[in-house]
Amino acid sequence: MRNRTLLLAVALTTGLLTTPAAAAPSRLSGDFNGDGYRDVVIGAAGTTVGSAQLAGAVVVLYGSSSPVSAARKTVITQNSAGVPGTAESYDSFGSSLAVGDLDGDGYADIVVGSPNESIGDRDGVGSATVLWGGKSGLSGGATLPQPSTLAEWGGFASGAATGDFDGDGRTDVTLSGQDRTRLYTGPFTRTGTPASHTTIGELGSAYNVIAGDLTGDGAAERLYPFGVDGDEGGAVSYFRWTGTRYVRTTLPSADGFQGSVGDINGDGYGDLVLGDHEDPHGVKTVGHKGGQIYVWYGSATGPDPSQAPTVVNQDTPGVPGAGEDSDIFGSAISTGDINGDGYADVAVGTSGEDVGRTQDAGGVTILLGSASGLTTEGAKAYTQDTAGVPGTAETSDAFGQSVRLADLDKNGKADLVVGSGGENGYGAVTVLRGSATGLTTTGATSLTARDVSLKGGASFGWAIAQ
Repeated sequence: MRNRTLLLAVALTTGLLTTPAAAAPSRLSGDFNGDGYRDVVIGAAGTTVGSAQLAGAVVVLYGSSSPVSAARKTVITQNSAGVPGTAESYDSFGSSLAVGDLDGDGYADIVVGSPNESIGDRDGVGSATVLWGGKSGLSGGATLPQPSTLAEWGGFASGAATGDFDGDGRTDVTLSGQDRTRLYTGPFTRTGTPASHTTIGELGSAYNVIAGDLTGDGAAERLYPFGVDGDEGGAVSYFRWTGTRYVRTTLPSADGFQGSVGDINGDGYGDLVLGDHEDPHGVKTVGHKGGQIYVWYGSATGPDPSQAPTVVNQDTPGVPGAGEDSDIFGSAISTGDINGDGYADVAVGTSGEDVGRTQDAGGVTILLGSASGLTTEGAKAYTQDTAGVPGTAETSDAFGQSVRLADLDKNGKADLVVGSGGENGYGAVTVLRGSATGLTTTGATSLTARDVSLKGGASFGWAIAQ
């Protein structure tokens, strides 16, 4: 891969499409219409809406026993009925995404970040919108309260995550960006008002956030990768609820900016997978050429800062390929049980991977969980030149720019959703189904930005909600 910046540009003007009403909500995480199937949320932050370039959109593909289809979708912009605000150029609505039942009605909702949203006379401040789930699918929305001290072009809501952070049974939200990381506690009203909201100012500049239960107590931990002077690899802190307050723990030797939490070794504690996709350079002395991932194993008190994490890169024995400059292995991470064996597996995006002589075509590596932790045994790599995968590996497709493991067809096996933000200049997503023997390309599906009525430039699949 050559160093380059993928341009965001996508578009649409379609309104809401709904799915048949379910008799009662499933209360399943990620099920927006309550029909018992998980759905997948895809960001298209560069969407042109009307004449507004890079205004942004969100696309929901509804799960079912059949492969995902453009016929079962909802497309939402800030011009959609009931959604607050107006689609404006450079808002980047859909840059960050998180899913959770914020109002406790049994239907999953979506938190959508617009990090370039202008507020009043302040340009590019950033904002977050909640889109409400219901028996007929997604409709309407509300804006979350925003700090009043944000600077212009600061990227507030660049990162978003949900979870029950204080163990009270209610879904909470955290947003990151600039030096104003925000915590919102549930329940939320339909006007977007949380039970409380506070600013976490001691983290410095945090533009991403990861959430998951690392301690097995039912309360999710919040993990914030953030930049620090003298460590271009970043640092990671997590906040654990003790029953009366949050305790902050720093993992001083952890590096990476992307991540996911899943129980890889089956011990009942979530494990943290971090992606450090940057090549070593300058003062960044850690890392590996082409990128690498780390697994920090959870416990009753969370990951021990003194533990030696599992480290995997493309030069690790058993991993397909080889570490090459700017592969950005680890630039996207997701965890889920692909084969139904009870251990979370890991999907690693490598969107800068060259396929033959085709530069930046991209790929995804699948690593399996086991009782002894993450293993490279049985590791597999997929590109758009893999037999059965739709499409063809082309320059700057960026296949693997985003990844999501989730069971969309209710067979007990996680399916792989892959974003290719540069596909044909406007983006695409590909879905490979999980099975007892691992991922299968049988019935693989691919949808481009045009298939889901997006207009404009590109980057459908830039982000997929975890």
